[in-house]
Amino acid sequence: MALNLLSPAEVKSIFFSDSFKPNSLTAKFPGSFALKRKDQCGAASGRRVYCSLQAPPPPAWPGRAVPEPGRKTWDGPKPISIIGCTGSIGTQTLDIVAENPDKFKVVALAAGSNITLLADQVKRFRPQLVAVRNESLIAELEEALNDVEQKPEIIPGEQGIIEVARHPDAVTVVTGIVGCAGLKPTVAAIEAGKDIALANKETLIAGGPFVLPLAHKHNVKILPADSEHSAIFQGLSEAALRRIILTASGGAFRDWPVDKLKDVKVADALKHPNWNMGKKITVDSATLFNKGLEVIEAHYLFGADYDHIDIVIHPQSIIHSMVETQDSSVLAQLGWPDMRLPILYTLSWPDRIYCSEITWPRLDLCKLGSLTFKTPDNVKYPSMNLAYAAGRAGGTMTGVLSAANEKAVEMFIDEKISYLDIFKVVELTCEKHQNELLSSPSLEEIIHYDLWAREYAASLQSSSSLTPVAA
Repeated sequence: MALNLLSPAEVKSIFFSDSFKPNSLTAKFPGSFALKRKDQCGAASGRRVYCSLQAPPPPAWPGRAVPEPGRKTWDGPKPISIIGCTGSIGTQTLDIVAENPDKFKVVALAAGSNITLLADQVKRFRPQLVAVRNESLIAELEEALNDVEQKPEIIPGEQGIIEVARHPDAVTVVTGIVGCAGLKPTVAAIEAGKDIALANKETLIAGGPFVLPLAHKHNVKILPADSEHSAIFQGLSEAALRRIILTASGGAFRDWPVDKLKDVKVADALKHPNWNMGKKITVDSATLFNKGLEVIEAHYLFGADYDHIDIVIHPQSIIHSMVETQDSSVLAQLGWPDMRLPILYTLSWPDRIYCSEITWPRLDLCKLGSLTFKTPDNVKYPSMNLAYAAGRAGGTMTGVLSAANEKAVEMFIDEKISYLDIFKVVELTCEKHQNELLSSPSLEEIIHYDLWAREYAASLQSSSSLTPVAA
């Protein structure tokens, strides 16, 4: 079964109003992805829609990113908590703290199961509170900390992670935990008035309709800790937003002809041309689902309409993203690919911190020579159309898209489905979700549909409905 996808331009030309009539013009998103919405009382509506029937949630940064007058600055080290301290984001955050002990201090750490690394971090950074998601490993951690004179309080399980997120001394919480497991701690941090250094995509992609109103209610700042959205955030400090241009490396298959994609093996998808990353993000870069999800995240962060968010392939990965302003100027943020810089800016904002060129190499444009760009191929990257369609649907659809993709990538890496079947699994899961789509879900409903999407995507592995897609 071949994918029959509409481009963003084709999708945006379709609008179904509340006065939809059975005999009027209709259109379907990928496959039979004709979006329906569930109303507040839970009954399925038969109306097809182009976008949410309700107003979208307020963006974190509506058009400009400037600090409010009188925002407090710190004379001494700013206290922070880190959720996911043993992962990539967490360890890089701690590298920044270690290099800038006069600027930051750690008051609480939360980890999953890497007790050896966590114990080393506790000994070095001396937090007041530590949480371990895997409760069975508490005794192992306590034993590893036997020789620590000032032992931290240790709280096990999900409750422990929530307590780290809302630690009373923390000013900023770095959310580096992966998946919807990061939603509840992030909500707890927001309710406690903590600013969020956001590295967990699901917080906005799945939780945006719930999290953003909550952040506005508590006057909490959500600061993006990934390179693309940090680039946009930095550009917004200068002028009002007109258009967002997200840059993408193009992944492992940017130079492959489309007709070769049906033969892709796992090892092929894991050969990123620029970086050595984890398997999931490397496959997402190959499919460009990472960029499709970033489109949704950019919409929630900055309030840009989907018509005004573009993707461009930039193989050198030096320009991390661009902002077009109201007067048509384009502001780009450049730098070597290094996640520490956006993390640092979330911690120091609105200030800038001097960085040694020994540990933070400075960009030399003359050595680079040239920067190139090209339009992404919608046939090679069906993920873009799926992401734009899900984003325009809003509500729970974006979380379903993300969860289905995560499960599909897992099945591909385990060699249970083909590379092109990743797109089909996501498409069919979104299609199935149409009749249950919620515009303004609760936190519990967001988590419910995340789990549902993973289970449904997994069921397609052995289903006759999952016909291998053609290139």
